[in-house]
Amino acid sequence: MKAWILLMLALTLPMAVQAEEAKEGEAPKVSYISLTPPFVGNYGLDGTAKLKVYKADIALRVTGTEAAAAVKANDPLIRNQLVALFTQQTSEAMSTVEGKEKLRQEALKQTQQVMNDETGKPMVEDLLFNNLIIQ
Repeated sequence: MKAWILLMLALTLPMAVQAEEAKEGEAPKVSYISLTPPFVGNYGLDGTAKLKVYKADIALRVTGTEAAAAVKANDPLIRNQLVALFTQQTSEAMSTVEGKEKLRQEALKQTQQVMNDETGKPMVEDLLFNNLIIQ
């Protein structure tokens, strides 16, 4: 009976090793992490009487479960940095396609800086505006 159990274990061991190798050979999983709730606030505070408001739905692209967990753990710090960035924008910058793209690039850069400061790696590969409304 013991010989039969040892034989079965010996036969299943190569399958377990192959399964582990398949996991190692797979490309890391890409995830999109939505920063919720959406960002809503004022921008272009230049002393004019007109109130300017933005609403931004943002998603961050990361690769791997470690990066996803790190981004979620640092969500409050990322949000703080992005709110500060949005409030500094001018009406001119927020009203053009080029200005919005520049804002997206700067938001990505600042998000990567936060992650680099906290984890030693930028972790975030891209930042996407799922929705950006300005009024």
